[in-house]
Order: sequence, then structure tokens, then C-alpha cells
Amino acid sequence: MKTYRNPPNVHVPMAAYTHQIEVQEPMRWLVLSGQLGMMEDGTVPDDPMRQLDVAFDNVVRNLQAAGMEIEDLVKLTIYLVGEFDVQQRRAVISSYLKEPYPCVTLLMIAALATPIYKVEIEAWAAQSSAA
Repeated sequence: MKTYRNPPNVHVPMAAYTHQIEVQEPMRWLVLSGQLGMMEDGTVPDDPMRQLDVAFDNVVRNLQAAGMEIEDLVKLTIYLVGEFDVQQRRAVISSYLKEPYPCVTLLMIAALATPIYKVEIEAWAAQSSAA
């Protein structure tokens, strides 16, 4: 079972995320390595916003491969390199996330594994063992 909370003594979430999610057993867990903005054919779009979209699509594909859905996400860590328009970034992220929202940390960093990559997303998901 998952319990989503935005405590009244903490500021209201500024975007599509939840402050805390309590996971109680029995649950099955899925941990994803960082998903890049690399398409299935191995190409990487030049546009950082397109990379963000592709990286989220890769998260979704991984969830589906494990029999899970976007609603099973409990934690995302999003790493971004370079300039990202805040409104466009929020629009892309919001287009993937559904309520109840997962916990999300977004970091603006200097670099990823190679200069071509502008986005990496780590994810944790939990689903009832009965599902």
C-alpha cells in the first residue's frame, strides 16, 4: 500500500510532485538506472527538451516491460544539463506524471557521462504484490 502526503506544515508542492510517499508491504519494487534522452535506434536528439521527452518515454517503456504503469512511480530524480525553459520543462514533466504524483528531485548539473546527453532520469516504482 502507498500513502501519499503533502503535510500541512510544509509548503504546497511547486509542481507535479508529492512531498512524501509511505510504502507499506507487501509491495514489489522496481529500480531503474538513469534513463537518457536516447531513442530506441541509439540516436540522441540535439534539442534538450526533446531529450527530456525521450528520457520520460524510456522510463514508461521500462515500467511497461515490468508490468507497471506511470502511477506506480514513487521517486524520480531528474538530472538536467544546460538551459531548460521552466514552463516547457514543467509541461513535458506534467504530461507524463499523473496524480497522485511521485516524489521528485530535479537537479541542474554541470555534465553527464558525455557532453551529448542533457537529461538523465532515475526512477523507483512500487506496486502491490497482488497486482
